[in-house]
Amino acid sequence: MNALVRHVRGLWPRYPLLPGLPFVGWPLFAFLFLGEARRWELWALLAIGVLLPYANAASKKLYLGLWPVGAVAVLYDAMRFVKNVGLSQARIHACDLQALDAALFGMHDETGAKVTLHGYLQAHATPFWDAWFAVPYGTFIFVAILFAIWLGFKDYMAMRRFTLAFLAMNLLAFVTYHVFPAAPPWYVHAHGCAIDLASHASEGPNLARVDTMMGISYFHGFYGRSNDVFGAMPSLHVAYPFLILLSGWSRFRLPGRIASTVFFVSMCVAAVYLDHHWVIDVVVGLGLTAVVFAVLRRFGPRGAPAPRSVPSEVASGAPAETVS
Repeated sequence: MNALVRHVRGLWPRYPLLPGLPFVGWPLFAFLFLGEARRWELWALLAIGVLLPYANAASKKLYLGLWPVGAVAVLYDAMRFVKNVGLSQARIHACDLQALDAALFGMHDETGAKVTLHGYLQAHATPFWDAWFAVPYGTFIFVAILFAIWLGFKDYMAMRRFTLAFLAMNLLAFVTYHVFPAAPPWYVHAHGCAIDLASHASEGPNLARVDTMMGISYFHGFYGRSNDVFGAMPSLHVAYPFLILLSGWSRFRLPGRIASTVFFVSMCVAAVYLDHHWVIDVVVGLGLTAVVFAVLRRFGPRGAPAPRSVPSEVASGAPAETVS
């Protein structure tokens, strides 16, 4: 026990239990008071909070780099308690966004009538495209986390800028959900213009068909318990792969650039095809990502600070052998 205490204090001399507290405390709260002991992602958070900060110096460094991503997970899960704060039937945008989307990005169907891109795509949906576009929608969070870890081995400061941008994008989006609440296309197609604050989130018709094809309820379980029924704008689905593309482009080789571009383009189309976002949601999501990326690239972490204990001889450029 003494050895363990010394080990922990060696890694975290001050407040040794504080670093992992958010990722231990929230899962325990959900287990004990919300009855959610079967949620695997909460167990994953708990394992991260227990193991990663305390294993060794390398895992501590990785933990610090990934901390903003974990903070997003905790904040998003906790938003269930404030999901309707500031929302009212009169403030939620639904059919007005549908009309705007049709005016800006609509197209003419076979009868010559102008419809939203969603209406056209829903009329021409196929099992192949359902499955194709389900891939980015089912993996985007895991891809973002794996990219952050990969980036940490390539350029740790770039990883920190990426994860800080990830956190900033999500915080801005969470605020927007309450300042400018917007119903997604699947809601308008299912409920029309009537707003019901008690409505539950849905995976949409396309992903429901994919669940049926796979014989499991992956997408229903993932999107069906979303805390933001009226959080369609901006689209974070497209924000994540766009941030990966921007952050990784200079570090990717050709295969990586091709893969990240295909993933990004597929996600942009998927957001519309799967009936989750209006085209304008996608445009705003891309704009938000570009702004946050530019700000963090300009003002974010730029490099490791010089060690405080560097001898004056080294700092002045004296040969190493003269330093005792």
